[in-house]
Amino acid sequence: FVCSLFNRRTGEPPLINGWIPYLGKALIFRKDAFKFLLDQQQKLGDIFTVHIAGRYITFIMDPFQYAYVIRNSKQLEFHEFADKMASKTFDYPALSNGKFPELKENLHRIYQYLQGKPLDVISDHMMKNLQDIFEWKCSQATDWETEKMYKFCCSVMFEASFVTLYGRVPAADGHKVISEIRDKFIKFDASFPYLAANIPIELLGATKKVRKELIDHFLLQNMTKWLGGSKVVQARQEIFEKYELLGDYDKAAHHFAFLWASVGNTIPATFWAMYYLLRHPEALAAVRDEIDHLLQSTGQQRGPTYTIHLTREQLDNLVYLESALNESLRMCSSSMNIRISQEDFVLKLEGNQEVSLRKGDWIALYPQILHMDPEVYEDPKEYKFDRYIENGKKRTTFYKGGRKLKYFLMPFGSGISMCPGRFLAMNEMKMFLFLLLAHFDVELAENKAVRLDNSRMGLGILLPDVDIAFRYKLRS
Repeated sequence: FVCSLFNRRTGEPPLINGWIPYLGKALIFRKDAFKFLLDQQQKLGDIFTVHIAGRYITFIMDPFQYAYVIRNSKQLEFHEFADKMASKTFDYPALSNGKFPELKENLHRIYQYLQGKPLDVISDHMMKNLQDIFEWKCSQATDWETEKMYKFCCSVMFEASFVTLYGRVPAADGHKVISEIRDKFIKFDASFPYLAANIPIELLGATKKVRKELIDHFLLQNMTKWLGGSKVVQARQEIFEKYELLGDYDKAAHHFAFLWASVGNTIPATFWAMYYLLRHPEALAAVRDEIDHLLQSTGQQRGPTYTIHLTREQLDNLVYLESALNESLRMCSSSMNIRISQEDFVLKLEGNQEVSLRKGDWIALYPQILHMDPEVYEDPKEYKFDRYIENGKKRTTFYKGGRKLKYFLMPFGSGISMCPGRFLAMNEMKMFLFLLLAHFDVELAENKAVRLDNSRMGLGILLPDVDIAFRYKLRS
């Protein structure tokens, strides 16, 4: 490859251009971004620019410099980039096109429903809906039941999330309707990396048709029939009604995008949390002990006929469950935190370092490099369920080169681009694992290695490359 330093201004990082005009290093990057970035870091240091598909992306590899990028949110913008990508992917008009004054800010304010007291309300609903689904699973499981794990996680989490956010479908075949939406969702989701990479939807087979069918489910005449939807979705509906220029289809597309944001990463993250627990009997035993202890100490019974109630405090105090979940997130998350330079400006970094940026340049943090750094995490490729526990309490201090890190685990992004639904997502995954292990004996039914599928590198949680069978039966 050619490391081109032509036309570089003073203070600009070395540029890796690639041989092919426009594409630059896109193909190599797509194949294995992690390896590519590590190789460049060894050759060029902690800051370099890569030409990828017509974009100039400057990577900041040193985690101690992350804070300087995150705090410069005025010059380094995120929302416009996210808006463009989402509007294209989910087929609604961009929020930033001037027709919808303050729509972005109004939608952003609604995220208060996913924090504090309102979070407790929505989490309680999620717990109840998960219990209904597990109760139904219990009624089926008279002896050992065998299912594919990803399919199982997808089925349970999709339905529980859908009902919690949008309400129940009152038809007698409510389950069936949600299953149909889920099947279409899986088809659309398979094309998501291509849409995110700006590939025209017309080139992606039936994806355009499937997307339209999904969006049609969220048209007002359908949504008004659903019972018991969440405050967050109701508040979004009320805001959309204020914008006359937003068509019915556009509003429905926004609702569909919100559904994708709610489950697109949570489903694979739930799979990995479950998979790693089942692969490591000592982890499974420790988490199950903690769950049983909580039930005993609060005088609650486990079993299909009993309702389990968990407060947020109780969920937060399950340190082994949280550590095991964080460890699987560390191993399977691959989000790229992107900011776009709003002007020509000099980004000042620690140690008197400076980076000259041009207007329109992208800046990227790639936390997977941090998550797999052997200086920060000993044996980073190994799953250690208690990695985030110290003396029986949550461990929050990690070091690199003897210095304490401010950022050490970043599955949900950073700064202004941090996922607003992260608290709900963590609660949902904890509740899923809690109920699964409280109700069932679970074990893998086949012995094969499941690996990360890299096709979503940079886009969130990586999917498994294959599904794997597991067995479950009611605990005696």
